[in-house]
Amino acid sequence: MVIKRKVRSAFFCQSCGHQSPKWLGKCPQCGEWNTFVEEIINNDNNVSSSFKSKRVNKPVLVSDIDYSQEERIVTKDSELNRVLGGGIVPGSLILLGGDPGIGKSTLLLQFALSSIPKRILYVSGEESEKQIKMRAERINKSSENCYILTETNTQNIFQQIESLEPEILVIDSIQTLHSSQIESSPGSVSQVKACTSELLKYAKESGTAVFLIGHINKDGAIAGPKILEHMVDTVLQFEGDRNYIYRILRTVKNRFGSASELGVYEMNSYGLREVANPSEILISERDEKTSGVAIAGTVEGARPLLVEIQSLVSSAVYGTPQRSATGFDTRRMNMLLAVLEKRCGFRLGAKDVFLNITGGIRIDDTAIDLAVICSILSSDQNIELDTQICFAGEIGLSGEIRAVNRIEQRIAEAEKLGYKQIVISKYNNLNSKDFKIKISKFGKIEEVFRLLFG
Repeated sequence: MVIKRKVRSAFFCQSCGHQSPKWLGKCPQCGEWNTFVEEIINNDNNVSSSFKSKRVNKPVLVSDIDYSQEERIVTKDSELNRVLGGGIVPGSLILLGGDPGIGKSTLLLQFALSSIPKRILYVSGEESEKQIKMRAERINKSSENCYILTETNTQNIFQQIESLEPEILVIDSIQTLHSSQIESSPGSVSQVKACTSELLKYAKESGTAVFLIGHINKDGAIAGPKILEHMVDTVLQFEGDRNYIYRILRTVKNRFGSASELGVYEMNSYGLREVANPSEILISERDEKTSGVAIAGTVEGARPLLVEIQSLVSSAVYGTPQRSATGFDTRRMNMLLAVLEKRCGFRLGAKDVFLNITGGIRIDDTAIDLAVICSILSSDQNIELDTQICFAGEIGLSGEIRAVNRIEQRIAEAEKLGYKQIVISKYNNLNSKDFKIKISKFGKIEEVFRLLFG
């Protein structure tokens, strides 16, 4: 007589991973609506992990721990080294997320085929070996240290890992992996948590660096439970606009370096090319002056950038004026418009305002506030700004120009690109004699307007 095991199921929140015995409209843990999905669970305690641990940990005193600075693995990709904090830390777990078709697989395949003397295993659950070979030929890369494995079962993957013993492991993607010990489908909360836990355990015990490619949902967040981002050491976001050729690699979380670094790539027919000086590509080239254009000095991580702000102000055709911003926070733009209306007397309440940061990049630095309002007023008054002037300052609610951090790096970047003048806050303490560029310091935005518009 064959005894069938009773199949048990539970409901999991696809946002945070919260488990419930019944379906709920609203998740009690993260507050999201309609995120519970039924999944089959396995409560067999005899089931073991796919990765067989060979180490038994014992408690030790902090003073007895032998600490030595472990050398990072420096790749041939300087932009990847930058966002990782100087290179790959052995034993780290790195999660790379981004839109479909943005270039995640191309980026990591280029890295895997680079000529670093490390044994790399590239595991693909989305493409066949021939497809990967076609992509490798397109990007014109080859390596004697890169091995390709097309597999989705974690048991089979760890068998190959045990025989090959790679120094770097790339998983494309974590949502395609599945463990035979978990009865739910690949990509479910249970499978993603279980597979990531096994890879995390393997990375820490073997000292192998592991890259995970993660899909994102319609809201732009990495698909799967939020705990996935807490488990890994580093979270990288690969973003960009399909209408632009440039891609931004941004650090969201990093336990081994800065969490605000930025890498810039150019997508072409041969793959991704590193962009050493992003300021030159983020500023448009034009033959004549145009109103509504201002240059802002910003800092992303340790990298200073000059970005171009474009504005268009026109009379509202419909009853309610439109407010639209691309690459900039719309709520902050509304706040700056309110400051111009209240403190400076400019009547913008009945006008449409459109704002764009060129190059498809998104900036959250408040130091570009001064450039934003100068760009808006330039378009409103239809007066062109000098193309040899740039701005770096935060605007307060009372109309004052506040000091910004790392002003020396912003000024040095403007001077390097050939700008003749930069407008900053008078509350920034620095020695102007150290720079050849003309530095204009102001405390109120009215003073800047008199300088620009007379």
